[in-house]
Amino acid sequence: MDNFIVSARKYRPATFNTVVGQAHITNTLKNAINTNHLAQAFLFCGPRGVGKTTCARILAKTINCTNKTAQTEACDQCESCLSFNSGASLNVYELDAASNNSVDDIRNLVDQVRFAPQLGTHKVYIIDEVHMLSTSAFNAFLKTLEEPPKHAIFILATTEKHKIIPTILSRCQIFDFNRIQIEDIANHLAFIAKSENVTAEMDALHIIAQKADGALRDACSIFDQIVSFAGNNITYKAVIENLNILDYDYYFKVTDAILAENISNSLLIFNEILNNGFDGHNFIAGMGGHFRNLLVSKDTETLQLLEVGNNIKDKYKEQAQKCSLPFLVKGLTILNKTDIQYKSSKNQRLQVELALMQLCSINTISVEAEKKNDISKPISQATKAVNTASPAQNTNSTVTQTPVVPVNNTTPIIAAVNTQNTSNTTTPSLQTGFKKPILKTSTPSINQRFNTEKKTDNSEEKEASFLDTERPKDAVNQQKIDAVWLRYTSELKAKGKQNLAIVLTSRQPVLAADNLTIDYTINNKATEESLNEDKTNFLSFLRKELNNYSVQLNIVVAQLEEGKNLYTATDRYKHLSEKNPTINKLRQAFDLDIEF
Repeated sequence: MDNFIVSARKYRPATFNTVVGQAHITNTLKNAINTNHLAQAFLFCGPRGVGKTTCARILAKTINCTNKTAQTEACDQCESCLSFNSGASLNVYELDAASNNSVDDIRNLVDQVRFAPQLGTHKVYIIDEVHMLSTSAFNAFLKTLEEPPKHAIFILATTEKHKIIPTILSRCQIFDFNRIQIEDIANHLAFIAKSENVTAEMDALHIIAQKADGALRDACSIFDQIVSFAGNNITYKAVIENLNILDYDYYFKVTDAILAENISNSLLIFNEILNNGFDGHNFIAGMGGHFRNLLVSKDTETLQLLEVGNNIKDKYKEQAQKCSLPFLVKGLTILNKTDIQYKSSKNQRLQVELALMQLCSINTISVEAEKKNDISKPISQATKAVNTASPAQNTNSTVTQTPVVPVNNTTPIIAAVNTQNTSNTTTPSLQTGFKKPILKTSTPSINQRFNTEKKTDNSEEKEASFLDTERPKDAVNQQKIDAVWLRYTSELKAKGKQNLAIVLTSRQPVLAADNLTIDYTINNKATEESLNEDKTNFLSFLRKELNNYSVQLNIVVAQLEEGKNLYTATDRYKHLSEKNPTINKLRQAFDLDIEF
């Protein structure tokens, strides 16, 4: 049985023209050979499997070819090309820096550089994975790389350019290799399939190209794997089954259910996807890509951004016509938000299902919002016009226009009002053929206004002056105040506001003679400022719990008794803690015991 050669090696490009997806690199190298402007050090960098080592070998072979073609390609017939093809060329030296990364390895390489080539004009040294060299090896290589002999050319290849020291980078011509486009990979796989007498669907090859993530070598490896699985007939179904890829049909089905606003069907499809072993995060990411593809399919100019097979592209065009642009944009926003929040969610399945429910409700929510806008807009315009209109005084007759509120979504009628001057007042009279518009307004009840104003904490200050006669005024006594005061300080401690709780428990509140004012004495202005920051919330709490909205809170700053001396440590601690409550928190944090 003949030895099997993988496609990545068997169909490895041997000339510049057969290199896939790197025309900007190959054209530059061919021009440099033609004009004899070859640098003495090249750095090929880029992702894996995009042709860095391949281009280095082609360049080394073409440089020493004695009979180059008109297209600046190696002839494959001269002695230098034949020796290169057989692997016996003495002019090309390859070093794997991943396993030969010491200073001694670089010194052995430098020693060989001194010898001139026996055949050809140049000796080419290809160092693969050069970023694996140690810092000492790089430093040992610097001088030779900067001033090599005329016959020596160095080609360095790496996938991690950032790991190479700047002194090496400055001595090389740098060529950045791109990820290979999906279409280019698919076409190259089609060429391999044709050469191997394998029947392959283009949609299946596109899936392989997408899975390769821009690396042609990976695509060739996946191609060989699929051939081993499906034989000489590669189908789209066989590819997604072998690679465990979520079928495009699922995304189309889910989108159809979303457009039909069928929440149940969308959840059932998602459950089927989970039962098939797919992850919810992959599904959300795939749905985001699906909505993105639908978005670019709506415009012929952006259709080129759709990197799928022709059959699937037709499906995208058809479904894109059913989706509006706002729908797709809102859907992408929902899916992107779900994608970000997925990993941090404790119930990840619910996170995906909630996103599907929101997607199914996009059109319904939009229609309801538009209806509200259509109804509220003319009413607000009419109300504004009536409120801003003022009767003209001591002027000649004028004609103003008063919009009439439309009924049953009919066109608003603009009634002309003839304003005539009188001795004291101006009485508007309508022209013949128009009816006087009647604007009905409703005054909210006391309870409605009261409940509305209670929604914000800052509105409690206004409630004391609004209809005092209608607000609750239960009897207040010292016992009730003490109980409410204790509950509030407990809530402060639960919220982590220990300092404020200490301030409010240092003294006892006192009910004034009017039975409405609560006096609270503090020691200094600093404490007063910290208490005033929370006074609004505190006062609101007191009024609500005491069921008396006429209660007032009076903060009194006391003066220290003159001549009072602080003899003991306990007295000094009390005095300092009253001035700065943080001291209590510090004592508690370090678990300090002080006897009072």
